[in-house]
Amino acid sequence: MSDELINPQPLWTGRYYNEGVDSDVFDKLKEECGVFGVFGHPEASALSFFGLHALQHRGEESAGVCTTVDGSEFFVHKGMGLVKEVFTNERIEYLKGTTAIGHVRYSTSGASKLENAQPLVFKYRGGNIAICTNGNITNADEIRAELEEEGSIFQTTSDTEVVIHLISRSKANGLVMAVKEALRRVVGGFAFLIMVNDRLFVARDPHGLRPLAMAKLGDAYLFASETCAFETVGAEFIRDIEPGELLIFDSDGLKEDRFAEMERRALCAMEYIYFSRPDSDLDNINLHSSRKRMGQQLAMEAFVDADVVTGVPDSSISAAIGFAEQTGIPYELGMIKNRYTGRTFIQPSQELRERGVKMKLSAVRKVVEGKRVVMIDDSIVRGTTSLRIVNMLREAGAAEVHVRISSPPYMNPCFYGIDTPSRKELIASTKSVEEIRRSINADSLHFLSKDGLLEAIGRPVGEYNRGMCTGCFDNDYPTPVNDEDPSCGC
Repeated sequence: MSDELINPQPLWTGRYYNEGVDSDVFDKLKEECGVFGVFGHPEASALSFFGLHALQHRGEESAGVCTTVDGSEFFVHKGMGLVKEVFTNERIEYLKGTTAIGHVRYSTSGASKLENAQPLVFKYRGGNIAICTNGNITNADEIRAELEEEGSIFQTTSDTEVVIHLISRSKANGLVMAVKEALRRVVGGFAFLIMVNDRLFVARDPHGLRPLAMAKLGDAYLFASETCAFETVGAEFIRDIEPGELLIFDSDGLKEDRFAEMERRALCAMEYIYFSRPDSDLDNINLHSSRKRMGQQLAMEAFVDADVVTGVPDSSISAAIGFAEQTGIPYELGMIKNRYTGRTFIQPSQELRERGVKMKLSAVRKVVEGKRVVMIDDSIVRGTTSLRIVNMLREAGAAEVHVRISSPPYMNPCFYGIDTPSRKELIASTKSVEEIRRSINADSLHFLSKDGLLEAIGRPVGEYNRGMCTGCFDNDYPTPVNDEDPSCGC
């Protein structure tokens, strides 16, 4: 590539929303992104739409797709909102081509603006380039400052843009080496889909912190953050992308390569506990089955005599079923999630906001009234939602509410693409289990042990933490992090 520096210029079509922000009263962790890619299919844009719809739970703020026929022209559309809001039949038809990369986003430090919506698409001296990622680059600020000092002009506040500048500025011999060089510079947890002209690059960080899988549909290759997206479009799962692996697709087909050697494997444990859909598989482990085992293990560690077991919808249902099966206590739908609330644009009073949990979750009075209830949830972050749910069950007549959490205490922030509060805002970092119990007004409280969690997930023994990142529980991160700044910005 030429030594001459030419700043990439943004290219997109899309729309802005001016409707306000969802005042979500739930105190839950947020996955930051989901990616979906297609190589070699005549309906690449339509497949991307359905694939991203299946990944909607990974990001509800913005969605986008970029396609190309032969690399000479990129077609891109993205917008703020849900996949079904951003795309219409006309927009899907506009996205011509057999190669596509798509993205759903939930932002944290990167501002909630259209220019930060992905894929990021630019023109540069070498042609067209588009990129999308799931995860977070922990040294992005350092690289950005260095590039700006050397003359780069950034168009977004997304950490992902640094990769585009690293590629476009590279002095390496050829595009493949430029991509490898860029990927070696960045640190963190990431799964990248990168289109440069007529080539598609697929890469996963050397620790495998963020998930990424590959499938086939006829002769076409598909990529997704979760395997549930393949089921949606009828594709056949092939394998997970290996940590440090780089796949290159062009007119000659697939070339399997690496940009880095695999380091300590550290797939995010929260993918198993909460983020991924229960019908997805991670490293050939089904999420519903592993969550049931978490519930069973929790029952063995912290049995309590009760009348009914219920789970907080939706991610805790599997664990609640496992707890009920292990104890013999009946599982009941003690809480119902309202699936039609959509985004909330009103700004209610604080009193109404505190009670706003009932907009999204309701207790089934006839199920819990007069009963000793075991409430299963997957995590406690700040504790505010747990308090509201416990009180909601009590208001519905529950005689006792025993809380069981199918993960260890969440004590430390995430640096790899999950929106987490600062450590001082995490209730488990400042309070004992007994203090948390009193804070959430429960009759008893127990967290699943870390050893119990690892055993329940069922990954092979013999690798540290069974090849998972458990930094949010034990403060042991697989990469260097700035412990004072848990910001994420894909």
